[in-house]
Amino acid sequence: MRIQSIADLGAAIKERRIQLGMDQAALAKAAGTSRKWLVEAEKGKARAEVGLILKTLKALGMKLELNLENPPLPPNMAVAAKAIETLLGTLKKKP
Repeated sequence: MRIQSIADLGAAIKERRIQLGMDQAALAKAAGTSRKWLVEAEKGKARAEVGLILKTLKALGMKLELNLENPPLPPNMAVAAKAIETLLGTLKKKP
Protein backbone atom coordinates (compact mmCIF):
# COMPACT_ATOMS: atom_id res chain seq x y z
CA MET A 1 0.00 0.00 0.00
CA ARG A 2 1.35 3.40 -0.92
CA ILE A 3 1.08 5.99 1.85
CA GLN A 4 1.44 9.57 0.67
CA SER A 5 -0.17 11.48 3.53
CA ILE A 6 -1.04 11.16 7.20
CA ALA A 7 -4.65 10.67 6.11
CA ASP A 8 -3.57 7.63 4.04
CA LEU A 9 -1.71 6.26 7.06
CA GLY A 10 -4.73 6.77 9.31
CA ALA A 11 -6.98 5.03 6.79
CA ALA A 12 -4.56 2.09 6.56
CA ILE A 13 -4.50 1.73 10.33
CA LYS A 14 -8.30 1.78 10.51
CA GLU A 15 -8.65 -0.70 7.64
CA ARG A 16 -6.23 -3.17 9.22
CA ARG A 17 -7.86 -2.81 12.64
CA ILE A 18 -11.24 -3.65 11.12
CA GLN A 19 -9.76 -6.60 9.16
CA LEU A 20 -8.46 -7.99 12.45
CA GLY A 21 -11.85 -7.53 14.10
CA MET A 22 -10.47 -5.15 16.70
CA ASP A 23 -12.32 -2.20 18.14
CA GLN A 24 -10.50 1.04 18.88
CA ALA A 25 -10.27 0.33 22.59
CA ALA A 26 -8.57 -3.03 22.03
CA LEU A 27 -6.05 -1.60 19.59
CA ALA A 28 -5.34 1.37 21.84
CA LYS A 29 -4.61 -1.02 24.71
CA ALA A 30 -2.38 -3.25 22.52
CA ALA A 31 -0.47 -0.22 21.23
CA GLY A 32 -0.14 1.39 24.66
CA THR A 33 -2.02 4.53 23.71
CA SER A 34 -5.43 6.04 24.40
CA ARG A 35 -8.56 5.46 22.37
CA LYS A 36 -8.84 9.23 21.89
CA TRP A 37 -5.38 9.32 20.32
CA LEU A 38 -6.26 6.38 18.06
CA VAL A 39 -9.46 8.07 16.88
CA GLU A 40 -7.43 11.15 15.91
CA ALA A 41 -4.74 9.06 14.20
CA GLU A 42 -7.33 7.16 12.16
CA LYS A 43 -8.78 10.51 11.08
CA GLY A 44 -5.34 11.57 9.81
CA LYS A 45 -4.51 14.11 12.49
CA ALA A 46 -1.37 15.83 11.26
CA ARG A 47 0.28 16.01 14.69
CA ALA A 48 0.16 12.30 15.49
CA GLU A 49 3.37 11.24 17.25
CA VAL A 50 5.56 9.02 15.12
CA GLY A 51 6.51 6.81 18.06
CA LEU A 52 2.88 6.05 18.79
CA ILE A 53 2.17 5.44 15.10
CA LEU A 54 4.99 2.88 15.03
CA LYS A 55 3.67 1.16 18.18
CA THR A 56 0.20 1.06 16.64
CA LEU A 57 1.50 -0.45 13.40
CA LYS A 58 3.41 -3.07 15.39
CA ALA A 59 0.26 -3.96 17.35
CA LEU A 60 -1.48 -4.49 13.99
CA GLY A 61 1.34 -6.67 12.63
CA MET A 62 2.31 -3.96 10.15
CA LYS A 63 5.58 -2.19 9.49
CA LEU A 64 6.54 1.08 7.89
CA GLU A 65 8.99 0.93 5.02
CA LEU A 66 10.53 3.93 3.26
CA ASN A 67 11.64 3.88 -0.36
CA LEU A 68 13.46 6.53 -2.34
CA GLU A 69 11.58 7.46 -5.49
CA ASN A 70 14.10 9.98 -6.77
CA PRO A 71 17.35 9.67 -4.87
CA PRO A 72 19.19 12.98 -4.58
CA LEU A 73 22.25 13.53 -6.72
CA PRO A 74 25.65 13.72 -5.02
CA PRO A 75 26.73 17.38 -4.63
CA ASN A 76 29.21 17.30 -7.52
CA MET A 77 26.61 15.77 -9.87
CA ALA A 78 23.97 18.28 -8.74
CA VAL A 79 26.29 21.14 -9.73
CA ALA A 80 26.95 19.51 -13.12
CA ALA A 81 23.23 18.92 -13.69
CA LYS A 82 22.49 22.59 -12.92
CA ALA A 83 25.21 23.69 -15.35
CA ILE A 84 23.74 21.47 -18.07
CA GLU A 85 20.23 22.85 -17.43
CA THR A 86 21.58 26.41 -17.70
CA LEU A 87 23.41 25.62 -20.93
CA LEU A 88 20.35 23.95 -22.45
CA GLY A 89 18.20 26.91 -21.45
CA THR A 90 20.66 29.27 -23.14
CA LEU A 91 20.72 27.17 -26.32
CA LYS A 92 16.92 27.06 -26.49
CA LYS A 93 16.79 30.89 -26.42
CA LYS A 94 19.08 31.25 -29.47
CA PRO A 95 17.31 31.49 -32.86
